[in-house]
Amino acid sequence: MEGRLANAWRLAVNDKKFIKAALLSEIRIDGRKPYEYRKIAIKFGREDGSSEVQLGQTCVMGIVTAQLVQPYRDRPKEGVLSIFTEFSAMADPSFEPGRPGELAVELGRIIDRGLRESRAVDTESLCVLAGKFVWAIRIDLHILDNGGNLVDAANIAALAALLTFRRPECSLGGEDGQEVIIHPPEIREPLPLMVHHLPIAITFGFFSSESILVIDPTHNEEAVMGGRMTTTVNANGDICAIQKAGGEGVPQNVIMQCLQLATAKAAGITKQIKEAVEVYNTERALRKIKRHAPTKC
Repeated sequence: MEGRLANAWRLAVNDKKFIKAALLSEIRIDGRKPYEYRKIAIKFGREDGSSEVQLGQTCVMGIVTAQLVQPYRDRPKEGVLSIFTEFSAMADPSFEPGRPGELAVELGRIIDRGLRESRAVDTESLCVLAGKFVWAIRIDLHILDNGGNLVDAANIAALAALLTFRRPECSLGGEDGQEVIIHPPEIREPLPLMVHHLPIAITFGFFSSESILVIDPTHNEEAVMGGRMTTTVNANGDICAIQKAGGEGVPQNVIMQCLQLATAKAAGITKQIKEAVEVYNTERALRKIKRHAPTKC
């Protein structure tokens, strides 16, 4: 269980002892304090719904696409939100090519749970024709480099891609008014998704023998730690999801401490995502103005 979201990297005994000895002095091998997050960098592609997030040495790309599908029978007025992960052997030698492994499935489930159970995305706004046509939103997460803590980096990439994605505008026509007409972006401006809040995943690593707690574990720390817990919260402090992956049990007071730390971190990360998206939207608007500017004779 505890190896699901921990890397398969095996450190030498001396390296493990060094990491633990440094943590006892509240120092980490990359120079951070136990509750300090690595630097986050968010970039966007020229196409809507494409993001790339760098968390330390961890790099994840998020791509959002949409297509019209039939809704589920028990939810005829709700769109569909799905998450898929792709692990490349170039990102980590322990990743095997082919169908998604246990690690990829678990990563997708954690992010999906935070988005879906908190109803961050308004799926009812994705309904085009009740019972017949709804928009299915697909998030593809590509792991480009594994420097540790894939969950948090992938979660930020998913949110950034969702906030910059725009689906085509559509309307109903035909003789019976049941025909869906999808308008190209040149005719009607695509519509952004309705996102109510941003569920931010914050991962903690536990080193049980010394009762040490760290935030945002690195690749090497994941090979040493005895367990992990990911808390997904928003900037308001609402708990969206909690995932405990293996290891020993965590006392209630430690869980409450993690939630307090996560809420503080989530506020800062939320602000950074929104600022990055605002810059992207400004640049997008400028590109659109230049594209439609009249040419001088």
